Amino acid sequence: MLGSAELFIAYRYIKARKKGFFAFLTTLIAIGGTTLGVCALVITLSVMTGFQQDIRTKILGIQPHIYLTRTDGVLFDNYKEVMDRISGYDYIKASSPYIFGQSIIKKQGYTQGTGALVKGIDFQSENKLMDLKSKLGKDSILLDNEISEDGILLGNELADSIRAKVGDYVIVMFPSQMSSVPKMKKLKIEAIFHSGMYEYDTTLAYVDLKSADEMFSFDGGVSGIAIRTSSFDKATKYAKDLQEKLAYPYRARSWIEMNKNLFSALKLEKIMMFIILALIIIVASFNIISNILLLSVEKAKEIGILSAMGFSKFAISKIFFYEGIIVGSVGTVLGLALGIFISYGLKNFEIFKLPKGVYYVDRLPVMIIPADICLVAICAFAITIIAGLYPAYQVSKLEPLEAIRYN
Repeated sequence: MLGSAELFIAYRYIKARKKGFFAFLTTLIAIGGTTLGVCALVITLSVMTGFQQDIRTKILGIQPHIYLTRTDGVLFDNYKEVMDRISGYDYIKASSPYIFGQSIIKKQGYTQGTGALVKGIDFQSENKLMDLKSKLGKDSILLDNEISEDGILLGNELADSIRAKVGDYVIVMFPSQMSSVPKMKKLKIEAIFHSGMYEYDTTLAYVDLKSADEMFSFDGGVSGIAIRTSSFDKATKYAKDLQEKLAYPYRARSWIEMNKNLFSALKLEKIMMFIILALIIIVASFNIISNILLLSVEKAKEIGILSAMGFSKFAISKIFFYEGIIVGSVGTVLGLALGIFISYGLKNFEIFKLPKGVYYVDRLPVMIIPADICLVAICAFAITIIAGLYPAYQVSKLEPLEAIRYN
């Protein structure tokens, strides 16, 4: 069954150790340590990858791939011409104008209000851009897929904070360019949306583009153009190309650039967690080393007999090297299986509920990527191989006659 005499003997040595409880216990500890380290590594990478993917999905569900704005301080009033121009580029799939403005929103009849970012949009073009309709609650009262001039859409957390629901009226207060006294407008909540990102759901509100134009005195202009491309992964490349073609005073920024700090932090955190948890496997490798050294002491007489039978020192060292590989491989396989099993459990069952105000997401996201599993397996196997080298070398220095005399 086994490919070589050395591998067969290594297997028999491990199997025969079941007769001694202490020896068997040390083998279990060596396997268990590796299993624990690999399992922890698989679960951690799955959760970290899940966080990255889930946050990316939610960001792209509320943010366009590219924001196109003007940097010269001039009103963006020729946006229709620019939209017609960029529509001819192969990688541009959809575009929509928008207006951003800061405001304070409170429910009519209440004194308590909260700050909000009001975004003026053309609902139909925004819906083509980011499928906004799918994020609206079932109690939506939008007519003909349009926000009325006296209507507003609120994030679910924002609506909860001011105790408002669909059909209620809110007062929106915003800066006036003519005086220091803020202007106010009464709007009706026509729908409540849920993006899944607490940061957006607690601060963002949508109004019709014409209403935003009137509120923030844009005189027919807009803040910028939101763009969806053919591939979100290549948004930075497309933004650079768009920047070169349009040139000054236009500026194209990709969603990757705008969220660079967030994803850089997540990437660094994932790398550091991999390194830290890999130390568990390294610690387990010392158990493998001590286990093999203990076995070499137990089998000293057999080593001498094998040498007398014609086994070379290299062949004998291979026996104990193979034992380390077997113990490490069993621990790695068990750790991978257990880690994947627990990861699937975390993914399919809402075991942990995350506080919305602390994290970007409200549930523990898990994503198992084959590349991460292969990386963990290769790392664990490499550590196992390295762990088996030293005891195998020590065994090769043992003289046959001394081994027999010692026993």
